Amino acid sequence: MTLDRDAFFIGGEWAAPASDQLLQVVSPHSEEVVARVPEGTAADIDAAVAAARTAFDEGPWPRMTPAERIAVVEAFSGLYAANLEQMAGLITTEMGSPTSFSNLAQSPAPWMQIEAFLAVAREFPWEEARTGALGSDVIVRHEPVGVVAAIPPWNVPQFTIMSKLVPALLAGCTVVVKPAPESPLDPYLMAELLQEAGVPPGVVNIVAAGREAGAHLVAHPGVDKVAFTGSTAAGRAIGAVCGEQLKRVSLELGGKSAAIVLDDADLGPTMEGLKFVALMNSGQACVAQTRILASRSNYDAVVDALAETVSAMTVGDPADPATEIGPMVAQRQQERVEKYIALGQEEGARVVTGGLGMPDGLDRGWYVRPTVFADVDNGMRIAQEEIFGPVLSVIPYDDVDDAVRIANDSDYGLAGTVWTSDAEAGLDVARRVRTGTYGVNTYTMDFAAPFGGFKASGVGREFGPEGLAQYTEVKSIYTPLPEG
Repeated sequence: MTLDRDAFFIGGEWAAPASDQLLQVVSPHSEEVVARVPEGTAADIDAAVAAARTAFDEGPWPRMTPAERIAVVEAFSGLYAANLEQMAGLITTEMGSPTSFSNLAQSPAPWMQIEAFLAVAREFPWEEARTGALGSDVIVRHEPVGVVAAIPPWNVPQFTIMSKLVPALLAGCTVVVKPAPESPLDPYLMAELLQEAGVPPGVVNIVAAGREAGAHLVAHPGVDKVAFTGSTAAGRAIGAVCGEQLKRVSLELGGKSAAIVLDDADLGPTMEGLKFVALMNSGQACVAQTRILASRSNYDAVVDALAETVSAMTVGDPADPATEIGPMVAQRQQERVEKYIALGQEEGARVVTGGLGMPDGLDRGWYVRPTVFADVDNGMRIAQEEIFGPVLSVIPYDDVDDAVRIANDSDYGLAGTVWTSDAEAGLDVARRVRTGTYGVNTYTMDFAAPFGGFKASGVGREFGPEGLAQYTEVKSIYTPLPEG
């Protein structure tokens, strides 16, 4: 069965592209072309925004009751749940996520988001009456923000689409989704499910494209809000455009998160936990905790345990259920990670496992060797810059105060963990580290709670009522003062 496509989803129909430009989807494992799909241009973006604009300004969706929109999204959720395996397979094929991770997170987590947002929407204060300070009642309404440009990255494509699409739909917005060129296949299945669920024409429009078309979408006068997940550099550029236009914007950006290992932590379960939080999705995750902080007195034990854990991980074909570390998404990403491994050595850090070169037994694909650096100073570039690959830096600290200082000594503030046998001590650390999310002896994303970052890790929040509110404007309606 071919995965090739020849149209975009615009206005509720499969629309012919404006040009014959194509995106080649290349397997990161085999380096072979697995699909060809249209590449969006400015003209395609214009058509998608026009469809979304008409659907918002003239269509039924924003004028439905919240309960009516909830019913349609419920139907979509049921269809999505029935297609989790197919969705996970598409993502593994297009961007190389290990199938174990794809079936754990790439498709189940987006479905869990849908269900969580539905629960929030059922209880959300869409319209409430308040007693005003002047004595009259005030009606406070949450109304849809308008046409939303949703721009997800390639690493967790459905996860980052759903965090924008579902709250936007429930709020009554219409949406233009611009998938990344590396991961254009999964949105086609999503579009089919939305169509089957009864989402009206023009409410969701999907055009896969590169940066130029993406920039055109961000600056488009028909767009009321931009929701972006990606690099901090791209986020700064998008934020500047939205600031100039006074356009609503939410940005979920990069991270360089720290995992603090306290001396009383049991290293066995700690290493199992770190294996996931530091190397999930082959290290291609914004929340990856790639700075491992260990006390000087316990430093060698942590380094040895981490090196043993990482060196035992299975690297290889992402379609193999036994694989824990797959390829990088593209050759450019492989080269980027290898440059950081070389840079770490130049900076004086010591490779304790991994290093440059292809992993054993592999002679093709965009793989790198999972690498652990010891003797890392937090000022080194490998400790300050987001590498987005399976490269970990173990950094020594003097005491708990020093560990917190090092964890906070970063431009980013997205995630983090502390590992300890003393839960209260862990909570104390958690309250002191300046990040948007934090875990004590675990790390997860609970879709009932807000997710987002401090500092250069972004603006705004996703998930929970806070995430739904990002897609609304708040209106106050004043009623007449009581007579007398």
